[in-house]
Amino acid sequence: MDQTASDITLWVVFSTAMHIAAFVAVTLHALQRRRHASATILWIFLAWSIPVIGPLVYLSFGVDRVTIKGLERQITNQLLMKRRDERLVEESALRDWHQDYMTQSATLENRVSRKMNTAFDAICPDHPLLSSNAVFPLVSGDAAYPLMLQAIRSAKHHIHMQSFIIHRDSTGRKFLEALKEKAEEGVEVRLLFDRFGSTHAYLGGMFRKYRNIPNLKICGWTQANPLKAQFQINLRNHRKTLVVDGHVAFFGGVNLASENVTTQTRPAIRDYHFKVEGPLVHELQLSFLSDWFFMTRESADTLLTSDFFPKIISVGKTRARLIESGPASTPGLLSEAFFNAIVTAQEQVLLVTPYFAPTSDIIQALRSAARRGVDVRIVLPKHNNHKYAGMAAKALFEELLETGARIFLRKPPFIHAKAMVIDTSVALVGTSNLDIRSLELNYETTALLEDEKVVNDIKRLIREEMADSAEVDLNEWSARPRLQKLGENLCSLMTPVL
Repeated sequence: MDQTASDITLWVVFSTAMHIAAFVAVTLHALQRRRHASATILWIFLAWSIPVIGPLVYLSFGVDRVTIKGLERQITNQLLMKRRDERLVEESALRDWHQDYMTQSATLENRVSRKMNTAFDAICPDHPLLSSNAVFPLVSGDAAYPLMLQAIRSAKHHIHMQSFIIHRDSTGRKFLEALKEKAEEGVEVRLLFDRFGSTHAYLGGMFRKYRNIPNLKICGWTQANPLKAQFQINLRNHRKTLVVDGHVAFFGGVNLASENVTTQTRPAIRDYHFKVEGPLVHELQLSFLSDWFFMTRESADTLLTSDFFPKIISVGKTRARLIESGPASTPGLLSEAFFNAIVTAQEQVLLVTPYFAPTSDIIQALRSAARRGVDVRIVLPKHNNHKYAGMAAKALFEELLETGARIFLRKPPFIHAKAMVIDTSVALVGTSNLDIRSLELNYETTALLEDEKVVNDIKRLIREEMADSAEVDLNEWSARPRLQKLGENLCSLMTPVL
């Protein structure tokens, strides 16, 4: 009996010591970087309240920046950029891309554009504002998929494609079969998918049958590898990009899934995608190759060739700037970009996003803009596919409405589009939602577009969303049930760690 009691006491002491050690480790790690106070407190509370499980959950989801081991992503990107700079001298196409089409912010006539791009020059110096692009907005898979498949089938040299979600459905298979056919014709094909976003297809073996096709290279993105002491399943690649022959590209919010296509029984999810020609194609190409280089270590000299960066032909009037963001980027880069865009606005801010739980700075920027007379309109889905995300967004409504901002809840189908229009000639579009996950955790692609026609097209789309929406009334909203408010505030509290 005494031996048993002694063993129990020893186990209690040992487990308590391990729990305290894990708690201290989580606390020290969480305090290494200044982040949202609520997120830090929640993680510390979780690590103390739930032994073993709490620290393990933090290890998987709470590490929201690149760790020392994860600095490999930054290093590989620097290596690729260094080699690109060296090739600028050797390859005229690479030289033309940045030097011939770069627009100096100080020369811009539009005051709003000049101020915004001056700030962006400091935020993302590796991606200048480039002229002579042609950009075509596309709504949902109904408009995007046929053009994307047409571009794939017309490829002569290479196809580079990545998507956060590739569903194990008819749409996912259609694209994989199209890529397979071109690879068998001798076209170089590289496909990058996010293992988390494409879980069902990955675990269901959909990619396995394409692994041994000549000229078709497939890679799943992940920064979680227990064998390398990497547990960051929270760091995901949210980009959706297609580049064909270095001349045409597509990017935006549309994943590869049948839910993005209208059928006889249901409409397609509302989403925005963009077809691009011009120097922005090379920016998207380099973004893809940077991600590919990180995951595969394929030779930089193989990837940085004039075949992948052919000479640019001036095709349009749109100025465009790529804004790449993610855990390996400067902390707060994307938040600062959106913040600068909002505070620069003089006439209007039109915003559409499926998930709305931004930083307090962005909320304050929207409130300040509305108070100084800027027409601030925000379009969100009436019914969110992630209930907690929808409730968290609603917790912010009152403080925005009381400043004069207007909020519209779009009726089904679900709206997955991401766009922000500033005044009459500037738009920010791409893959990023306006929530903490996109702003700080995911690898995202955002583009600043400057062209009155293109921006008017995007503005028209947002106004179409508003026409199919119900506007939120401040008085009615303030009178909603107290229990609903409590639920919204609880979900809002949790957003920094979800």
